[in-house]
Amino acid sequence: MANFTSSAGDLPPLPPFTLTPQPSLISYLPDSHLSYISPIIAYWIISLLFHLIDVFDLFPQYRLHTPAEVLKRNHVSRYEVFKDVIIQQVIQSVVGWMLAMFEAEPMTGKQDHDIAAWARKIRLAQRLVPILLGLAGLDAIAMAKRMHWIFPTLSGALAGGQYPWLTQTIVTDGIASVAPAFASWELLVAKAIYWLAVPAFQFTFAVVWLDTWQYFLHRFMHMNKWMYTTFHSRHHRLYVPYAYGALYNHPFEGFLLDTLGAGTGYLASGMSPRQGIWFFTCSTIKTVDDHCGYALPWDPLQHLTSNNAGYHDIHHQSWGIKTNFSQPFFTFWDRILGTRWAGGDVSTRYERAATAAQKQLDVDQQNKANITSPPPIPARFPVTPTIASPLTGMPLLPSAPPGKASAQANASRQQVLDSLDHDGSAVLAQESAEEQREMAQQERKKGSSSQTATPLKGLREKIDGSLHGRGGGVLGVDSGH
Repeated sequence: MANFTSSAGDLPPLPPFTLTPQPSLISYLPDSHLSYISPIIAYWIISLLFHLIDVFDLFPQYRLHTPAEVLKRNHVSRYEVFKDVIIQQVIQSVVGWMLAMFEAEPMTGKQDHDIAAWARKIRLAQRLVPILLGLAGLDAIAMAKRMHWIFPTLSGALAGGQYPWLTQTIVTDGIASVAPAFASWELLVAKAIYWLAVPAFQFTFAVVWLDTWQYFLHRFMHMNKWMYTTFHSRHHRLYVPYAYGALYNHPFEGFLLDTLGAGTGYLASGMSPRQGIWFFTCSTIKTVDDHCGYALPWDPLQHLTSNNAGYHDIHHQSWGIKTNFSQPFFTFWDRILGTRWAGGDVSTRYERAATAAQKQLDVDQQNKANITSPPPIPARFPVTPTIASPLTGMPLLPSAPPGKASAQANASRQQVLDSLDHDGSAVLAQESAEEQREMAQQERKKGSSSQTATPLKGLREKIDGSLHGRGGGVLGVDSGH
Protein backbone atom coordinates (compact mmCIF):
# COMPACT_ATOMS: atom_id res chain seq x y z
CA MET A 1 0.00 0.00 0.00
CA ALA A 2 2.84 2.42 0.79
CA ASN A 3 4.44 3.68 -2.36
CA PHE A 4 7.21 6.16 -1.70
CA THR A 5 7.91 7.13 -5.31
CA SER A 6 7.09 10.59 -6.44
CA SER A 7 6.70 12.73 -9.52
CA ALA A 8 5.44 16.21 -10.28
CA GLY A 9 2.11 14.73 -11.27
CA ASP A 10 1.48 13.54 -7.70
CA LEU A 11 0.46 17.03 -6.64
CA PRO A 12 -3.29 17.45 -6.03
CA PRO A 13 -4.98 19.59 -8.67
CA LEU A 14 -6.19 23.10 -7.89
CA PRO A 15 -9.97 23.51 -7.77
CA PRO A 16 -11.67 25.67 -10.42
CA PHE A 17 -13.14 29.02 -9.40
CA THR A 18 -15.58 31.65 -10.60
CA LEU A 19 -15.09 35.28 -9.63
CA THR A 20 -18.05 37.39 -8.56
CA PRO A 21 -18.17 40.94 -7.08
CA GLN A 22 -17.62 40.92 -3.33
CA PRO A 23 -20.62 42.36 -1.41
CA SER A 24 -19.82 45.49 0.60
CA LEU A 25 -19.95 45.50 4.37
CA ILE A 26 -22.57 48.24 4.11
CA SER A 27 -25.07 48.18 1.26
CA TYR A 28 -24.67 50.97 -1.31
CA LEU A 29 -21.32 52.01 0.23
CA PRO A 30 -18.32 50.28 -1.38
CA ASP A 31 -15.59 49.11 0.99
CA SER A 32 -13.08 51.33 -0.85
CA HIS A 33 -15.07 54.40 0.21
CA LEU A 34 -15.70 53.09 3.69
CA SER A 35 -11.92 52.79 4.14
CA TYR A 36 -11.55 56.61 4.24
CA ILE A 37 -14.89 57.36 5.90
CA SER A 38 -14.54 55.01 8.87
CA PRO A 39 -11.30 56.65 10.19
CA ILE A 40 -13.05 60.03 10.30
CA ILE A 41 -15.98 58.57 12.21
CA ALA A 42 -13.61 56.82 14.62
CA TYR A 43 -11.59 60.03 15.06
CA TRP A 44 -14.55 62.03 16.30
CA ILE A 45 -16.07 59.25 18.39
CA ILE A 46 -12.83 58.69 20.32
CA SER A 47 -12.15 62.44 20.50
CA LEU A 48 -15.65 63.11 21.85
CA LEU A 49 -15.14 60.42 24.49
CA PHE A 50 -11.94 62.07 25.74
CA HIS A 51 -13.50 65.53 25.46
CA LEU A 52 -16.33 64.43 27.75
CA ILE A 53 -13.75 63.06 30.18
CA ASP A 54 -12.10 66.50 30.07
CA VAL A 55 -15.30 68.48 30.52
CA PHE A 56 -16.60 66.44 33.43
CA ASP A 57 -13.10 65.90 34.88
CA LEU A 58 -13.80 62.19 35.30
CA PHE A 59 -10.26 60.90 35.84
CA PRO A 60 -8.15 63.78 37.20
CA GLN A 61 -5.69 61.34 38.77
CA TYR A 62 -4.65 60.16 35.29
CA ARG A 63 -4.31 63.55 33.60
CA LEU A 64 -0.90 64.47 32.26
CA HIS A 65 -1.77 68.17 32.50
CA THR A 66 -4.16 70.26 34.55
CA PRO A 67 -7.07 72.25 33.06
CA ALA A 68 -5.14 75.44 33.85
CA GLU A 69 -2.32 74.27 31.56
CA VAL A 70 -4.75 73.69 28.70
CA LEU A 71 -5.94 77.29 29.07
CA LYS A 72 -2.62 79.05 29.65
CA ARG A 73 0.07 77.04 27.85
CA ASN A 74 -1.52 76.37 24.46
CA HIS A 75 -1.13 79.02 21.76
CA VAL A 76 -4.15 78.20 19.63
CA SER A 77 -7.88 78.19 20.28
CA ARG A 78 -9.98 75.06 20.21
CA TYR A 79 -11.96 76.50 17.30
CA GLU A 80 -8.82 76.91 15.18
CA VAL A 81 -7.80 73.34 16.02
CA PHE A 82 -11.24 72.06 15.03
CA LYS A 83 -11.17 74.01 11.77
CA ASP A 84 -7.73 72.74 10.71
CA VAL A 85 -8.62 69.15 11.56
CA ILE A 86 -11.71 69.39 9.34
CA ILE A 87 -9.56 70.78 6.51
CA GLN A 88 -7.13 67.86 6.81
CA GLN A 89 -9.95 65.33 6.85
CA VAL A 90 -11.44 66.89 3.72
CA ILE A 91 -8.06 66.47 2.02
CA GLN A 92 -7.86 62.86 3.21
CA SER A 93 -11.35 62.18 1.88
CA VAL A 94 -10.55 63.63 -1.55
CA VAL A 95 -7.37 61.53 -1.83
CA GLY A 96 -9.25 58.45 -0.61
CA TRP A 97 -12.03 59.03 -3.13
CA MET A 98 -9.49 59.36 -5.95
CA LEU A 99 -7.79 56.10 -4.94
CA ALA A 100 -11.17 54.37 -4.77
CA MET A 101 -11.98 55.49 -8.31
CA PHE A 102 -8.85 53.82 -9.69
CA GLU A 103 -8.99 50.71 -7.52
CA ALA A 104 -10.26 47.48 -9.07
CA GLU A 105 -13.57 46.17 -7.80
CA PRO A 106 -13.03 43.55 -5.05
CA MET A 107 -13.91 40.06 -6.23
CA THR A 108 -14.67 36.85 -4.36
CA GLY A 109 -14.85 33.14 -5.19
CA LYS A 110 -11.16 32.32 -5.41
CA GLN A 111 -10.55 31.55 -1.73
CA ASP A 112 -10.58 27.73 -2.07
CA HIS A 113 -8.24 27.93 -5.06
CA ASP A 114 -5.76 30.13 -3.18
CA ILE A 115 -5.90 27.90 -0.11
CA ALA A 116 -5.17 24.87 -2.30
CA ALA A 117 -2.24 26.77 -3.83
CA TRP A 118 -0.80 27.27 -0.33
CA ALA A 119 -1.41 23.56 0.41
CA ARG A 120 0.60 22.72 -2.71
CA LYS A 121 3.49 24.83 -1.42
CA ILE A 122 3.32 22.94 1.86
CA ARG A 123 3.36 19.62 -0.03
CA LEU A 124 6.40 20.70 -2.04
CA ALA A 125 8.18 21.91 1.11
CA GLN A 126 7.85 18.40 2.58
CA ARG A 127 10.18 17.09 -0.11
CA LEU A 128 13.00 18.74 1.83
CA VAL A 129 12.32 16.62 4.92
CA PRO A 130 14.26 13.48 3.76
CA ILE A 131 17.16 15.66 2.63
CA LEU A 132 17.38 17.58 5.92
CA LEU A 133 17.09 14.40 7.99
CA GLY A 134 19.74 12.79 5.80
CA LEU A 135 22.12 15.62 6.68
CA ALA A 136 21.59 14.66 10.31
CA GLY A 137 22.42 11.02 9.53
CA LEU A 138 18.80 9.76 9.64
CA ASP A 139 17.11 7.55 7.04
CA ALA A 140 13.73 9.25 6.58
CA ILE A 141 12.42 6.64 4.12
CA ALA A 142 13.16 3.76 6.49
CA MET A 143 11.55 5.63 9.37
CA ALA A 144 8.47 6.29 7.24
CA LYS A 145 8.09 2.61 6.32
CA ARG A 146 8.34 1.50 9.96
CA MET A 147 5.62 3.83 11.25
CA HIS A 148 3.33 3.78 8.23
CA TRP A 149 0.67 1.46 9.75
CA ILE A 150 0.64 3.32 13.10
CA PHE A 151 1.06 6.96 12.02
CA PRO A 152 0.31 7.08 8.30
CA THR A 153 0.13 10.90 8.08
CA LEU A 154 3.48 11.34 9.84
CA SER A 155 4.88 8.59 7.64
CA GLY A 156 3.82 10.48 4.52
CA ALA A 157 5.42 13.70 5.74
CA LEU A 158 8.71 11.94 6.57
CA ALA A 159 8.73 10.35 3.14
CA GLY A 160 8.70 13.76 1.52
CA GLY A 161 4.97 14.43 1.28
CA GLN A 162 3.89 11.06 -0.11
CA TYR A 163 0.24 10.20 0.62
CA PRO A 164 -0.73 7.65 -2.08
CA TRP A 165 -3.81 6.55 -0.13
CA LEU A 166 -5.29 10.07 -0.21
CA THR A 167 -7.31 10.43 -3.42
CA GLN A 168 -10.29 12.35 -4.77
CA THR A 169 -12.57 11.98 -7.75
CA ILE A 170 -12.67 14.93 -10.14
CA VAL A 171 -14.76 15.44 -13.25
CA THR A 172 -13.17 17.10 -16.28
CA ASP A 173 -15.21 17.57 -19.48
CA GLY A 174 -17.73 15.05 -18.19
CA ILE A 175 -15.07 12.41 -17.53
CA ALA A 176 -14.46 11.24 -13.95
CA SER A 177 -10.90 10.51 -12.86
CA VAL A 178 -9.00 9.82 -9.65
CA ALA A 179 -6.45 12.40 -8.51
CA PRO A 180 -4.25 12.91 -5.43
CA ALA A 181 -5.78 14.77 -2.49
CA PHE A 182 -4.41 16.94 0.31
CA ALA A 183 -4.01 15.72 3.87
CA SER A 184 -6.33 17.41 6.36
CA TRP A 185 -3.41 18.98 8.22
CA GLU A 186 -2.10 20.51 4.98
CA LEU A 187 -5.42 22.21 4.32
CA LEU A 188 -5.64 23.36 7.95
CA VAL A 189 -2.19 24.97 7.81
CA ALA A 190 -2.96 26.46 4.39
CA LYS A 191 -6.17 28.05 5.75
CA ALA A 192 -4.25 29.48 8.72
CA ILE A 193 -1.71 30.99 6.33
CA TYR A 194 -4.36 32.40 4.01
CA TRP A 195 -6.76 33.80 6.62
CA LEU A 196 -4.36 34.72 9.44
CA ALA A 197 -0.65 34.75 8.60
CA VAL A 198 -0.83 36.67 5.31
CA PRO A 199 -3.20 39.42 6.62
CA ALA A 200 -1.11 39.71 9.79
CA PHE A 201 2.05 40.11 7.73
CA GLN A 202 0.40 42.72 5.51
CA PHE A 203 -0.84 44.68 8.52
CA THR A 204 2.57 44.49 10.23
CA PHE A 205 4.32 45.57 7.03
CA ALA A 206 1.99 48.57 6.71
CA VAL A 207 2.55 49.50 10.38
CA VAL A 208 6.34 49.38 10.01
CA TRP A 209 6.06 51.33 6.75
CA LEU A 210 3.95 54.04 8.40
CA ASP A 211 6.19 54.23 11.48
CA THR A 212 9.26 54.54 9.27
CA TRP A 213 7.65 57.12 6.97
CA GLN A 214 6.46 59.29 9.85
CA TYR A 215 9.62 59.00 11.95
CA PHE A 216 12.03 60.22 9.28
CA LEU A 217 9.71 62.85 7.81
CA HIS A 218 8.71 64.04 11.28
CA ARG A 219 12.33 64.21 12.39
CA PHE A 220 13.30 66.04 9.19
CA MET A 221 10.64 68.66 9.91
CA HIS A 222 12.30 69.29 13.27
CA MET A 223 15.87 69.31 11.97
CA ASN A 224 15.21 71.60 9.00
CA LYS A 225 14.46 75.09 10.31
CA TRP A 226 12.47 76.14 7.25
CA MET A 227 10.30 73.01 7.33
CA TYR A 228 9.66 73.49 11.03
CA THR A 229 8.84 77.19 11.00
CA THR A 230 6.82 76.95 7.78
CA PHE A 231 4.80 73.81 8.46
CA HIS A 232 5.36 71.72 11.58
CA SER A 233 5.46 74.48 14.22
CA ARG A 234 1.69 74.84 13.82
CA HIS A 235 1.18 71.43 15.45
CA HIS A 236 3.43 72.48 18.33
CA ARG A 237 1.23 75.40 19.28
CA LEU A 238 -0.31 72.67 21.41
CA TYR A 239 2.09 72.33 24.34
CA VAL A 240 -0.74 70.51 26.09
CA PRO A 241 -2.18 68.06 23.53
CA TYR A 242 -5.77 66.90 23.64
CA ALA A 243 -7.57 64.20 21.67
CA TYR A 244 -9.16 66.04 18.75
CA GLY A 245 -5.97 68.06 18.27
CA ALA A 246 -4.17 64.92 17.06
CA LEU A 247 -4.55 65.92 13.40
CA TYR A 248 -4.08 69.64 13.98
CA ASN A 249 -1.44 70.31 11.33
CA HIS A 250 -0.62 72.56 8.43
CA PRO A 251 -2.65 71.12 5.50
CA PHE A 252 0.49 70.37 3.50
CA GLU A 253 2.09 68.59 6.45
CA GLY A 254 -1.08 66.61 7.09
CA PHE A 255 -1.14 65.46 3.48
CA LEU A 256 2.57 64.61 3.42
CA LEU A 257 2.89 63.00 6.84
CA ASP A 258 -0.44 61.28 7.47
CA THR A 259 -2.32 60.88 4.19
CA LEU A 260 0.62 59.82 2.02
CA GLY A 261 2.24 57.80 4.82
CA ALA A 262 -0.81 55.65 5.47
CA GLY A 263 -1.84 55.55 1.80
CA THR A 264 1.51 54.33 0.50
CA GLY A 265 1.72 51.79 3.34
CA TYR A 266 -1.67 50.42 2.34
CA LEU A 267 -0.69 50.16 -1.34
CA ALA A 268 2.76 48.68 -0.68
CA SER A 269 1.36 45.98 1.63
CA GLY A 270 -1.14 44.75 -0.97
CA MET A 271 -4.06 44.87 1.43
CA SER A 272 -7.64 44.69 0.20
CA PRO A 273 -10.04 47.63 0.72
CA ARG A 274 -11.62 45.71 3.60
CA GLN A 275 -8.22 45.31 5.25
CA GLY A 276 -7.62 49.00 4.56
CA ILE A 277 -10.66 49.87 6.67
CA TRP A 278 -9.04 48.12 9.61
CA PHE A 279 -5.58 49.61 9.03
CA PHE A 280 -6.68 53.23 8.53
CA THR A 281 -9.09 53.11 11.46
CA CYS A 282 -6.54 51.55 13.83
CA SER A 283 -3.92 54.12 12.82
CA THR A 284 -6.35 56.96 13.45
CA ILE A 285 -7.47 55.67 16.84
CA LYS A 286 -3.84 55.18 17.90
CA THR A 287 -2.97 58.75 16.85
CA VAL A 288 -5.88 60.18 18.83
CA ASP A 289 -4.98 58.08 21.86
CA ASP A 290 -1.37 59.29 21.73
CA HIS A 291 -2.60 62.90 22.00
CA CYS A 292 -5.40 62.30 24.52
CA GLY A 293 -3.55 63.78 27.52
CA TYR A 294 -4.35 60.85 29.80
CA ALA A 295 -2.30 57.91 31.07
CA LEU A 296 -5.20 55.53 31.64
CA PRO A 297 -4.07 52.24 33.22
CA TRP A 298 -6.96 50.35 31.62
CA ASP A 299 -6.38 51.71 28.10
CA PRO A 300 -4.94 48.76 26.11
CA LEU A 301 -3.46 51.02 23.43
CA GLN A 302 -1.19 52.61 26.05
CA HIS A 303 0.26 49.24 27.03
CA LEU A 304 0.51 47.32 23.75
CA THR A 305 3.48 49.43 22.66
CA SER A 306 5.86 51.81 24.43
CA ASN A 307 4.55 54.65 22.26
CA ASN A 308 1.67 56.11 24.25
CA ALA A 309 0.23 59.42 25.46
CA GLY A 310 2.96 59.93 28.06
CA TYR A 311 5.73 59.14 25.58
CA HIS A 312 4.46 61.48 22.87
CA ASP A 313 3.51 64.21 25.35
CA ILE A 314 7.20 64.70 26.16
CA HIS A 315 7.73 65.59 22.50
CA HIS A 316 5.23 68.44 22.87
CA GLN A 317 7.11 70.04 25.78
CA SER A 318 9.62 72.83 25.26
CA TRP A 319 12.39 70.72 26.78
CA GLY A 320 11.62 67.52 24.81
CA ILE A 321 10.54 68.81 21.42
CA LYS A 322 13.60 67.31 19.69
CA THR A 323 13.12 63.86 21.19
CA ASN A 324 10.54 61.05 20.90
CA PHE A 325 9.84 61.48 17.19
CA SER A 326 8.29 58.03 16.76
CA GLN A 327 4.60 57.79 15.92
CA PRO A 328 2.02 56.35 15.87
CA PHE A 329 2.67 52.71 16.79
CA PHE A 330 6.18 51.76 17.96
CA THR A 331 9.36 53.47 19.18
CA PHE A 332 12.03 51.30 17.57
CA TRP A 333 13.46 54.12 15.43
CA ASP A 334 13.89 56.37 18.49
CA ARG A 335 15.72 53.54 20.24
CA ILE A 336 17.89 52.61 17.26
CA LEU A 337 18.89 56.17 16.37
CA GLY A 338 19.19 57.51 19.92
CA THR A 339 16.43 60.12 19.83
CA ARG A 340 14.47 58.77 22.79
CA TRP A 341 14.18 61.16 25.77
CA ALA A 342 17.24 60.57 27.97
CA GLY A 343 16.48 62.94 30.84
CA GLY A 344 14.97 60.35 33.16
CA ASP A 345 11.95 61.02 35.35
CA VAL A 346 9.91 64.02 34.20
CA SER A 347 7.42 64.33 37.07
CA THR A 348 9.11 67.42 38.54
CA ARG A 349 9.00 69.20 35.20
CA TYR A 350 5.30 68.45 34.85
CA GLU A 351 4.58 69.62 38.40
CA ARG A 352 6.49 72.85 37.78
CA ALA A 353 4.56 73.56 34.57
CA ALA A 354 1.25 72.85 36.28
CA THR A 355 2.12 75.19 39.17
CA ALA A 356 3.16 78.02 36.83
CA ALA A 357 -0.02 77.67 34.74
CA GLN A 358 -2.22 77.70 37.82
CA LYS A 359 -0.49 80.83 39.15
CA GLN A 360 -0.91 82.57 35.82
CA LEU A 361 -4.59 81.61 35.71
CA ASP A 362 -5.11 82.87 39.26
CA VAL A 363 -3.49 86.20 38.39
CA ASP A 364 -5.61 86.54 35.25
CA GLN A 365 -8.79 85.82 37.17
CA GLN A 366 -7.83 88.30 39.88
CA ASN A 367 -7.04 90.99 37.31
CA LYS A 368 -10.30 90.31 35.52
CA ALA A 369 -12.19 90.72 38.78
CA ASN A 370 -10.47 94.06 39.45
CA ILE A 371 -11.05 95.52 36.00
CA THR A 372 -14.08 97.78 35.72
CA SER A 373 -13.42 99.17 32.26
CA PRO A 374 -13.64 97.06 29.07
CA PRO A 375 -10.48 94.99 28.62
CA PRO A 376 -8.21 95.61 25.62
CA ILE A 377 -8.39 93.31 22.61
CA PRO A 378 -6.07 90.36 23.37
CA ALA A 379 -3.22 89.43 21.08
CA ARG A 380 -3.56 86.31 18.97
CA PHE A 381 -0.95 84.58 21.08
CA PRO A 382 -0.56 85.42 24.77
CA VAL A 383 2.82 87.02 25.43
CA THR A 384 4.58 86.65 28.74
CA PRO A 385 7.20 89.32 29.58
CA THR A 386 10.73 88.05 29.23
CA ILE A 387 12.39 87.59 32.59
CA ALA A 388 16.07 88.56 32.58
CA SER A 389 18.93 87.60 34.86
CA PRO A 390 19.80 90.42 37.32
CA LEU A 391 23.51 89.70 36.76
CA THR A 392 23.83 89.40 32.97
CA GLY A 393 20.63 90.98 31.72
CA MET A 394 20.15 87.96 29.41
CA PRO A 395 16.83 86.04 29.33
CA LEU A 396 16.66 83.25 31.85
CA LEU A 397 16.43 79.72 30.48
CA PRO A 398 15.36 76.55 32.30
CA SER A 399 18.22 74.38 33.49
CA ALA A 400 19.18 71.26 31.53
CA PRO A 401 19.97 67.80 32.92
CA PRO A 402 23.53 66.54 32.44
CA GLY A 403 24.82 64.26 29.71
CA LYS A 404 22.92 63.42 26.55
CA ALA A 405 19.74 64.96 27.94
CA SER A 406 21.52 68.34 28.04
CA ALA A 407 22.05 68.30 24.28
CA GLN A 408 18.43 67.23 23.79
CA ALA A 409 17.14 70.03 26.03
CA ASN A 410 19.34 72.69 24.40
CA ALA A 411 18.24 71.66 20.90
CA SER A 412 14.62 71.68 22.02
CA ARG A 413 14.96 75.18 23.48
CA GLN A 414 16.42 76.51 20.25
CA GLN A 415 13.52 75.01 18.31
CA VAL A 416 11.06 76.77 20.61
CA LEU A 417 12.91 80.06 20.07
CA ASP A 418 12.82 79.51 16.29
CA SER A 419 9.04 79.20 16.24
CA LEU A 420 7.23 81.93 14.33
CA ASP A 421 3.80 81.00 15.65
CA HIS A 422 4.28 82.33 19.16
CA ASP A 423 6.83 84.00 21.44
CA GLY A 424 9.21 81.15 22.25
CA SER A 425 11.39 83.27 24.53
CA ALA A 426 8.36 84.01 26.69
CA VAL A 427 7.61 80.30 26.98
CA LEU A 428 11.14 79.54 28.15
CA ALA A 429 11.26 82.56 30.43
CA GLN A 430 8.08 81.51 32.17
CA GLU A 431 9.44 78.01 32.74
CA SER A 432 12.73 79.43 34.01
CA ALA A 433 11.00 81.82 36.41
CA GLU A 434 9.01 78.99 37.97
CA GLU A 435 12.19 76.92 38.25
CA GLN A 436 14.00 79.81 39.96
CA ARG A 437 11.16 80.21 42.44
CA GLU A 438 11.20 76.50 43.14
CA MET A 439 14.97 76.52 43.70
CA ALA A 440 14.65 79.46 46.10
CA GLN A 441 12.00 77.61 48.06
CA GLN A 442 14.24 74.57 48.27
CA GLU A 443 17.12 76.68 49.58
CA ARG A 444 14.88 78.11 52.29
CA LYS A 445 13.71 74.64 53.24
CA LYS A 446 17.30 73.45 53.67
CA GLY A 447 17.73 75.88 56.55
CA SER A 448 14.63 74.68 58.38
CA SER A 449 14.85 72.50 61.50
CA SER A 450 14.46 68.74 61.55
CA GLN A 451 10.95 69.24 62.94
CA THR A 452 9.73 70.05 59.45
CA ALA A 453 11.20 66.86 57.99
CA THR A 454 8.36 64.61 59.11
CA PRO A 455 5.48 66.67 57.64
CA LEU A 456 7.37 66.98 54.36
CA LYS A 457 7.98 63.27 54.09
CA GLY A 458 5.96 61.79 51.29
CA LEU A 459 5.12 65.16 49.69
CA ARG A 460 6.33 63.93 46.34
CA GLU A 461 4.10 60.85 46.59
CA LYS A 462 1.07 62.99 47.41
CA ILE A 463 1.72 65.27 44.47
CA ASP A 464 2.15 62.26 42.22
CA GLY A 465 -1.09 60.79 43.46
CA SER A 466 -3.13 63.96 42.96
CA LEU A 467 -1.60 65.27 39.75
CA HIS A 468 -0.21 62.31 37.85
CA GLY A 469 -1.76 59.27 39.45
CA ARG A 470 1.40 57.16 39.57
CA GLY A 471 4.30 59.57 39.22
CA GLY A 472 6.85 59.00 36.50
CA GLY A 473 5.33 55.69 35.47
CA VAL A 474 2.15 57.44 34.45
CA LEU A 475 4.13 59.49 31.98
CA GLY A 476 5.43 56.39 30.29
CA VAL A 477 9.09 57.14 31.10
CA ASP A 478 11.27 54.93 33.22
CA SER A 479 13.74 56.64 35.45
CA GLY A 480 16.45 54.37 34.19
CA HIS A 481 16.40 55.86 30.70
